[in-house]
This record gives sequence, structure tokens and C-alpha cells, in this order.
Amino acid sequence: MKSDRILYLECSSGISGDMTVAALLDLGADEKKLREALDSLPLDGYTIQISRVKKSGLDACDFAVILDDEHENHDHDMEYLHGNMHDHGHGSQTNEEHAHVSHTHGEHGGHAHTHADEHPHHTHRGLPEITRIIEAGKLTDGAKARALRMFDILADAEAKAHGVPREEVHFHEVGAVDSIVDIVAAAVCLDLLAPDRVVVSALSEGTGTVRCQHGLLPVPVPAVTNIVTAHGLSIHATSIQGELVTPTGAAIAASVMQKHNHLPENYRIEGVGIGAGKRSYEAAGILRAMWILEGDAKEAECIVKLEANIDDATGEQLGYCMDCLMEAGARDVSFLPLYMKKNRPAYEIHVICDPQDVARMEEILFRETTTIGIRRCKMERTVMARSCQQVDTPYGTAVVKVCTHGNVRKVYPEYESVRELCRQTNSEFRDVYQAVAAAGRGNE
Repeated sequence: MKSDRILYLECSSGISGDMTVAALLDLGADEKKLREALDSLPLDGYTIQISRVKKSGLDACDFAVILDDEHENHDHDMEYLHGNMHDHGHGSQTNEEHAHVSHTHGEHGGHAHTHADEHPHHTHRGLPEITRIIEAGKLTDGAKARALRMFDILADAEAKAHGVPREEVHFHEVGAVDSIVDIVAAAVCLDLLAPDRVVVSALSEGTGTVRCQHGLLPVPVPAVTNIVTAHGLSIHATSIQGELVTPTGAAIAASVMQKHNHLPENYRIEGVGIGAGKRSYEAAGILRAMWILEGDAKEAECIVKLEANIDDATGEQLGYCMDCLMEAGARDVSFLPLYMKKNRPAYEIHVICDPQDVARMEEILFRETTTIGIRRCKMERTVMARSCQQVDTPYGTAVVKVCTHGNVRKVYPEYESVRELCRQTNSEFRDVYQAVAAAGRGNE
């Protein structure tokens, strides 16, 4: 039985929405599909920018939601966020992820007013409006469910903080736009990567205060505190002055963390994505997303080679046998022509498989071929680390396999991707293959 593919979110510098999206993109989530999903939302006032940046000397992916002038906030203005200067003439609009509440005081003997009275130049979005925006987007059912779950967690936390029903929690437009984009983007990336399970480390958090719509609040802010409490997240306290865990980041972590939230005792790291944060603290300011497989490297690279001699079998029969073996989980299948005793023409079949799959492979060989005996050899091997990347070509976007070992790097076009471009553009395979290979080498 194969090990689960675990997505590990290492939150040693905290977690926020943009850091999460950037890390998942860097790990391999499809940028083109993400952009298509976001473009399908009935939402304006922003653009997104995906780039490479240096963060604490490390190369990282940066996911930025660029708000227009009407929606701009001071989320990355460090002095403003932490109350060290006045509000620059913009009122108290700041941290994009802190919700606000519509309320009336008339019932309690005070004068009646609503949240809109306090900020007449902005609109508000409650959970029903945000739900309609997400439902209207061209997202997969899985991505929609993830995004709605994250907003449910966020709304519950804000409702508890303000002591009101969740229906009265409204996200000021300053915050709703980038909160919606960050959450939907995170949900889409998680759906694209489709991990078997997710493990979330303790959330490193700072100290001090952070400015939001309600003034200066202590860190962790009430929404984060409520999410951590309700969903069993662990906080790792640091002496860093600032907010390392945002409400959106906490909501994302809570939505993906599962009951068995721990890494295997022995594991391998198959891939790493690094997402950059926007704020400048003493922490590294990155979120690492890793593909984890259980077991140590020696166990992982132990394989079994099965061999059998086959005569009196047609090419079609051998081809069907190969299909059955590959569908059952064989790593590779190959045939060698040979002559057996009495000069009979035959084939020698080689099957490479994992040790736990030997019985299943042997059953297929006995059932689908004429062999009456199978040889097996257990061996270790060294393989190059492999990942898939997208490249742009004159024929369209294609996928290449990138193989690395030490300083050696090889790039190979994926056959299915080349075939699809050939069919879409009615082009020759050789021309498309060469263009994809050249584009892959150009990314080196």
C-alpha cells in the first residue's frame, strides 16, 4: 500500500492568506487555472501579481492582491499598523482581514446607527453576499466547498469576538476584496494539489498590538484567538513585535488541519514551495509548503524486478498485459526479444514494482501470459527528484518534467501535454515537442 501524499504547512513565521497562496503556487499549483478561477468571480477593484522575490535572502514566490485607489489599505505600512503614527488621512481603514459588525443601539436606549453610518463612503459585504460571489465563480465543487468553509470559520470567529449573530458580521469592502481573493485562491490551489492529508505546524505568533477598524488590538487578535480555540490549533509564542498570524491565515489552517495532525516519524521531502509575506518583522517572513512521504529514503528506493519468459503469445496479448500491470501500479514494464531452447522465439518481460505490489503483479502475469514461472530480485536504486512545471510555447501552455540530482538538471516534455497541443493546433508532433523542450530549457 502506497504512502499518503502529505501537504505540510510549516508556519514558523506565522501564516496569512497571501503567504499560503504563494507557497502552494511555488509547490506546483497551476497558475493559469488559478487566474481563470479568480477571473470568473463577479468581483472587481483589484488585480493580482505573481512574481519571485527575495525574502530573508531566500528565493520565494510572492502573491499580491493589488487594490485600486478606492480599496487601498495600509496593511503593509508597518508604522501605521502598529500604532506609531497617525492615520494618513484615511480614517482607521487597515488590516484587510478584520471583519466589522452592523449593529443598532436603539434597543439599549442609545441613538440608533449602523455600521454604514460610520463609513458612508464604503459598502459592506456579509457572509450571504460573499457566498453568492463564490457560488457564481467557475470553481470546482471542491474549491467552492473549501472557500465557503474558510469564510464560515472566519465569520464564526468574528461573531464571537463582537458578541453578535454571524448574520450581522459584515466585511468592510476595504477588507472583503482581498480576503475573498486570498481565500478563494487558497481554496483553488488546495483543490488543484489534492493532498491525501494536510499537517499544520504550530502557528508562530508575535506580541504587541496591531491596528484594525476598531483601533489597536492585542496580538493575537480576537478573531485569531477564537479560531485557535475552536479548532485546536497550536500557537508558538515568540518575542517578535507584530501580528504573524492573520485571521485569514488562521481560517485556512483550521479548514485543512485534520484529526491526526502530526508528521510521520520518518519521512521524505519530495517538494518544497516558499511563499513570501509582505510585512517586515524579525522573522523570516515565509511560509513553507512541503510534499511529505512517509518512510526513510532507503526504504523508498527499494524496488522489486520481476522477470518471466513468454512464448506463444501475440503482440496484442502482451500489450494488454502491459496495460494491466501499469494500471495495477507497476513502475515500469518492458519486453526483450529472445530465443529459448529449441530455438523458439519468445519475449522476456521485466516488471519494476514496489515490494508491496509483488503479489498483485505476479497474479496478472500468470493470468495474462503463458509463463509458468516468475523470477524476482529485490534491489535498491537511485532516482532523480522529479517535478512538473508549466511552460509557454507558440503552440500554447505545456507541461515539462524536471528531473534533478545534485547539480544535474534534465527537462523532458510530457507526452500527453505535447499530444494535446498537437490536436488543438493541428501541428506535427516533432515541431511541438521541440518547442516545448526549448521552452523548458529556457527556464533553466
